[in-house]
Amino acid sequence: MQLNKEKIIGILGGMGPEATWDLFGRITRATPAKNDSQHLRIIIDSNPKIPDRTKAILGEGPSPIDAMIATGKNLERAGADLILIPCMTAHYFIEQVQLSLSIPVVNGFHLMQRYLDNQGIAYTKVAVIATTGSLQSKIYPHYLGADRLIYPDEYVQQHEVMDLIYGPSGIKAGHVSGPVITRLNRLIACFESLGADAVIAGCTEIGLVLKGHPMPLPVIDPLDLMAQEAVMLALSSV
Repeated sequence: MQLNKEKIIGILGGMGPEATWDLFGRITRATPAKNDSQHLRIIIDSNPKIPDRTKAILGEGPSPIDAMIATGKNLERAGADLILIPCMTAHYFIEQVQLSLSIPVVNGFHLMQRYLDNQGIAYTKVAVIATTGSLQSKIYPHYLGADRLIYPDEYVQQHEVMDLIYGPSGIKAGHVSGPVITRLNRLIACFESLGADAVIAGCTEIGLVLKGHPMPLPVIDPLDLMAQEAVMLALSSV
């Protein structure tokens, strides 16, 4: 492995911090390294001060674009050759951020689109567990097609999904086991009864919680797809 030819991976993180370190770990585990020096160089700027993406999409808070661009430029200056953003809601702003950067930002929705297309008829109906901002932005049907997607009804979205993510006993508050797992299992079982073949962990922290826990349906985790893509791109010139 010729280290001088490898691409350097940048992670535009902090949205949230746990998803950021989780992506770092997944990249490390996905790298075909036999010793420390064969691992990839990864530069992380974890910036939790970036304004809330859901509030911005819903018109309830400031735009995160300037802060995302500034953080991306930090990664550029530090030597990154490509950027990953471990926050699917933030992908709503990814095209505007890309215009201000000279290195590519990997689009997690493109990766999910490719993955689902490769699955063919195996995943004809896919449920989405994501923030309200992501759902209202229509970013999922934009990339993945409206016909294949299943969403929670409004009550379940607010009182189950958003509470699981943002509530005082939710994932962003540091609760990642016990009742959270039980509630997610129940939610995914509900999607199964609606005809879903798989579930997208559309909030990156959802995938973090579900790791190692059997669920009623297969879980499509964008962080896994990002990690695999990053390793492939970083090693493509070696």
